[in-house]
Amino acid sequence: MTTIAREMVEERVRRMLVHDFVRKEVARAGFGGLSIQRTPLGTHVRIQAERPGIVIGRKGVDINRLTEELERTFGYENLQVEAAEVETWALNPDVMASKVANTLERGWNYRRAGNSMLQRIMGAGARGCQITIAGKLTGLRHRTEKFIEGHIKHCGEPALELMKVGYAQAKLKPGTIGVKVVIMPPDAKLPAEITVEPVAVPEPPAEAVEDEEAPEAADAEADAKAAPDGETQPEAEAAPAETAPEAAPKEPPAKETKEDSK
Repeated sequence: MTTIAREMVEERVRRMLVHDFVRKEVARAGFGGLSIQRTPLGTHVRIQAERPGIVIGRKGVDINRLTEELERTFGYENLQVEAAEVETWALNPDVMASKVANTLERGWNYRRAGNSMLQRIMGAGARGCQITIAGKLTGLRHRTEKFIEGHIKHCGEPALELMKVGYAQAKLKPGTIGVKVVIMPPDAKLPAEITVEPVAVPEPPAEAVEDEEAPEAADAEADAKAAPDGETQPEAEAAPAETAPEAAPKEPPAKETKEDSK
């Protein structure tokens, strides 16, 4: 293994250890995720929590203590730790997984805990959700129960890019129960969803329109000029035919009297 590959693996392992360490430290505040970024001035750690005030503590005592522990344990220099609130906690898989684990530790039935959290996640606008609870649920044997609703992708690129996964553990007397929450956010777009946009047809320029209208106007004018010449001849010819019956002579009244006398 080359030096660059070894450094990348070591950095990845260290980040996973930091993630697990911070999760345990801020579990009471509702851990919702962690992001680590390298900057020219040092390393920036952003913690998302349901209640960031618990992470910060009174006058910043708790967050300063957490920063010192991270620098001492994992060897970070110029570490900056920031706590932020989760925007929509019902769509955060880490927060919901911890809530399911807390309800199981308080004595809830696993069906009641799974169905209630499933309805809460779908009510927040998620496109799909799957809650998996595994462990000694009702007896001495291990069982796995799944609560599914909506769209769920199990493999392929959509499962890696669209699905958000969160884990938690509930410690009970029979043993440890594992909780896994998978959520498809509302803005996820599936590969099969295709939108057809209308194509804008470009309008012809004004000069081309004028050039096309000019021959049509000329033809219309020529037809208008030829129409009166052809229409006047039938009227002139029809005039004598109409006046001929009116000009026909009537029989004189004298003839009528003679015929009557006879």
